[in-house]
Amino acid sequence: MDKLKNKVAIITGGAGGIGKATAKLFLDQGAKVMLIDLTESELQNTVANLNNPDVSYCVADVSIAKEVKKYVAETLSTFGKIDLFFNNAGIEGKTQPIAEYPEDVFDKVIAVNLKGVWLGCQNVMPEMEDGGSVIITSSVAGLKGFKGLGAYVASKHGTIGIMRVAALEFADRMIRVNSVHPGPVNNRMMRSIEKDMSPDNPAEVQKGFEAAIPFKRYAESSEIAELVLFLASDESKYITGTTQVIDGGMYIA
Repeated sequence: MDKLKNKVAIITGGAGGIGKATAKLFLDQGAKVMLIDLTESELQNTVANLNNPDVSYCVADVSIAKEVKKYVAETLSTFGKIDLFFNNAGIEGKTQPIAEYPEDVFDKVIAVNLKGVWLGCQNVMPEMEDGGSVIITSSVAGLKGFKGLGAYVASKHGTIGIMRVAALEFADRMIRVNSVHPGPVNNRMMRSIEKDMSPDNPAEVQKGFEAAIPFKRYAESSEIAELVLFLASDESKYITGTTQVIDGGMYIA
């Protein structure tokens, strides 16, 4: 129960399903955790539910540089160092064909999912301890296309490029950088996508996604968290620059 003993972690998107599940696992394994998200009430509820003295939070928009700098400074002030960075915050946008996609929604998806990852790496990694680990949340949509999800797919493909460059640029400090690529996860984001695709019958959309997954089910947030824990721990100390797929076989189907 001490894979992350004496480690300090930042988790963006900390009030979301995967963020919360990962925070719980990190805390159980001995880490101190700073949660980052947009809504203070959701962060407060998350901290209360985690019920651990080693978790704190900072309200910040990951797409704004000065707010990213704020959460870095808050982490250093609270915990004194940064060992682990789960660069996880993301939004789904809308489900519409490219020809009809609203420009303002596209801009927001790119700002959060791509620029947010960029700004996180730019501002967090120089402050990290040598030998640390960065895990970036991409998606199976970062590896293949999905009709109607053009902005999301573009943003998640882009994070792979950031991951690979960051892995090279920080290798001399033994900071490893990897991306995780979930398929559909049983959480709020997928409920939103399902309803956006079919407001009258979102359950049918879920059935369609499940049929495209060889394991015939969505992942649970806790299963994604277990992969993130592996990449955060010293068990992955020689792994960097990789795309770690966790999708029940969806990518290869």
